[in-house]
Amino acid sequence: MDRDYAQPLDVPTMATKALMSPAHFSREFKAAYGETPYAYLMTRRIERAMALLREGMSVTDACTAVGATSLGSFSSTFTEIVGETPSSYRSRPHDAAEAMPLCVAKILTRPTRYA
Repeated sequence: MDRDYAQPLDVPTMATKALMSPAHFSREFKAAYGETPYAYLMTRRIERAMALLREGMSVTDACTAVGATSLGSFSSTFTEIVGETPSSYRSRPHDAAEAMPLCVAKILTRPTRYA
């Protein structure tokens, strides 16, 4: 999922590749990663979209680039995870993240879901 986040991914396909039933795969995934496969995928997509928005890409282009199919759902999920809309995130300065080494910026800007 980390590598193919922009591809259409679904639990049955991933479960088949892992040689598990979809229900068992979902349970094991949540036990290992602390969130469902879909939530994990969306968090990775939002993480990549944040980087694209920091680089100045438009919200629509970032949405498409990370594999989201609905701009409305993408914006809602982005706002839920990040705490602000994609447009407001894109428009504010990101000088600190840009000045850091990429590996540090990635850790510090990684979105986190709060239950």
